[in-house]
Amino acid sequence: MAWQRPPRRGCGSLQRCLLGAALLLGLRLCAELRRASLRPPASSAPPGRAPRPPRPHLPPAPGLQRGASWRQVTYVRSGRRAPPGGGGSGTPKPCCAPHGSPRRKGPRWHIDLQPWAGPARSLDEEALRFLRYISTIQIACDHMSTDSLATDSSPTKKPWSVCLDDRFGLAHQIHSKQCRLYSLGLGSDDTRFEVGMANDGCEVHRFDPSVKSAHVLENERLWYHRLSINWRDPHPAVAAQKPYSSTRKLRTILNEFGHHKIDILKADLESAEWKVLENLILEDVLEQIGQLIFEIHLHWPGFEVSGSDSSVVRFWYSLLKELELQDFRLFHSYKDLSKPQIFLRKNIFNASSCYTLSWVNTRWK
Repeated sequence: MAWQRPPRRGCGSLQRCLLGAALLLGLRLCAELRRASLRPPASSAPPGRAPRPPRPHLPPAPGLQRGASWRQVTYVRSGRRAPPGGGGSGTPKPCCAPHGSPRRKGPRWHIDLQPWAGPARSLDEEALRFLRYISTIQIACDHMSTDSLATDSSPTKKPWSVCLDDRFGLAHQIHSKQCRLYSLGLGSDDTRFEVGMANDGCEVHRFDPSVKSAHVLENERLWYHRLSINWRDPHPAVAAQKPYSSTRKLRTILNEFGHHKIDILKADLESAEWKVLENLILEDVLEQIGQLIFEIHLHWPGFEVSGSDSSVVRFWYSLLKELELQDFRLFHSYKDLSKPQIFLRKNIFNASSCYTLSWVNTRWK
């Protein structure tokens, strides 16, 4: 009988071993899943506190490479600006705004013009309204210091008037030597008002480009600065070539000098007063001023003021109404009879070409 090879058992044993291992692995996975289902969720809150809602699944940003972080910051631009101090209900306030502090107004690029004085939009209508406005006292001042009266025989001496009523605090500031006066001029030699206020106790700063030195301390309380006040700062390229330029905006000078308040601002700018006043309004400098004394000139529109005669007077009137809207009230008006009696190169309504007006900030503290 021929010899036969016994059947091989190794392959069958190996298959049974693999099948047993797979079965054990499956049983182990089932046990782990069962234990996981019985375990409390990781986000559950302690007893007595409501559980947190589950975080939504956030898909990765489109095109994000494998392995990179999928966190994405999205900047949303809205077509409407949020109102100051945050939006409506539910809109969070900016994180860095001091709690309870008032927010500054946004920048303004032009003043709001007042309606026309009449349907004809004529010079006569506008001039009559304007002249009546600057001649009407808005608030009574019982204690007024007037440098000179209109009956003074000297034509060069002008009535620079300040209100010393207790309710406005200027008299107290002067007596306590805490008064500050800014005087804006263009080469005028009449400084008796500034000298008198310095002698009374005010810290006086006179800005005049005709001064020979950059800063001159005339006496203990009277400074002369070789600076002129403009309605714009020099162009950066010009400022780089002339780092000691003698032209500044008033806000820039206040920042450079570290002054936060001016008790009195006196200005005799020879027709630059309209644009300077506009700049003070647009940049919210008026809230830092207690009293204004401006000499206004009406014989021509003024520097960089253009348009028809009626529109020019409407612009002047709108500027003065802005003062009223910011709680300034006219307490003194002086018509200079020594100057030509012309109004925009015309003889109308017996108007003078020059007036000196004094306002007080009724909210001044």
